[in-house]
Amino acid sequence: MSSSKASGIPPALQEFSEKYPEIWSQYEGLGDACHQAGPLDDKTRRLVKLAIAVGAQLEGGVRGQVRKARFDGLDPAGLEHVVALALPTLGLPGTIAAYTWITKEWASGATA
Repeated sequence: MSSSKASGIPPALQEFSEKYPEIWSQYEGLGDACHQAGPLDDKTRRLVKLAIAVGAQLEGGVRGQVRKARFDGLDPAGLEHVVALALPTLGLPGTIAAYTWITKEWASGATA
């Protein structure tokens, strides 16, 4: 099993980060700066980032946030609540797609 598969990192992302380590380092730094820029706690930030990915219908982003949420010790009920809150805005098809991504990723047991 590859190290990226074991850690839950998509192979393409693993390859990109290895090919362009300086770009990846700067990108991670930007993410860290964004997290520290305001008063939200870790759990709230994780749920907000999940909601953004759900709203944008970014399957990879949703799955990545689920892995990070598991690593951070969040409860799956909170992740599913994010999906329920999306229903009036996204409609049923988008909501069910996001629900499926979240529940399948959680069931996989992968972490970030």
